[in-house]
Amino acid sequence: MGYWKKKFRNTKKLPDWIFVVLAAFIKLLRCCFFRVKVIDPHGIVESTQPLVSVTWHNRLLFFPAVFPAGVRRKTVAVVSASRDGQYIADLIKCFGLRSARGSSSRGGMNAQLEAARALREGNHVSFTPDGPRGPRYQMSKGPIHLAAMHSTAVVPITVNASRYWECRSWDRFQIPKPFSTLTVVLGEPIFIPHDPDAETLEIYRKKVEDALNLISNVRKEDMPTAEEIAECQRRKAAKKVVKG
Repeated sequence: MGYWKKKFRNTKKLPDWIFVVLAAFIKLLRCCFFRVKVIDPHGIVESTQPLVSVTWHNRLLFFPAVFPAGVRRKTVAVVSASRDGQYIADLIKCFGLRSARGSSSRGGMNAQLEAARALREGNHVSFTPDGPRGPRYQMSKGPIHLAAMHSTAVVPITVNASRYWECRSWDRFQIPKPFSTLTVVLGEPIFIPHDPDAETLEIYRKKVEDALNLISNVRKEDMPTAEEIAECQRRKAAKKVVKG
């Protein structure tokens, strides 16, 4: 078992057929075992305006499968430049989404440039603003800064399962249980002032964070503890030392 575990960890690129099969399996599960309900009071799905969307990392499992193909084709997802990010990029490609690779510690500027180009071309840009290493339910400034630079709205989006298993990972990743309801909630667009100062940027970062937590039904006890936040910061610092 140790040999195969080590081999998997050292594999940066898996065969494409694995992701094709996995995507087909997710689509099959979504169609046969789940009821999908969409709450979109602001008409975001039908909007032709480019926008920046944010979704928490632990709600990603069925996220690509619950939107129309036309929306997926117009969406570029900002994905970590890590090995796990490569797996995610390969998987969402099977759903018709493109990816901009980078994170706060690796290739971040490249991802921002690709995301900016996507907005200029009239596409949507999607972030998981607490990934790839947490803390969970805490918004990074990346999507806020991008929206401010390009005078577009930030839209909080979530997928809430009526029943789910919760993993013991940093993000408490949620796996919906069969025959549960997946409720897709698209929140109110939040427009960020152009070229904000640091204080204004922080105000809107917190505003978007609170809005996403609200529609995601995040309770106070779900938020990371001080110890969990410190552990996330320790892991990030260790990664930077290794990369440096």
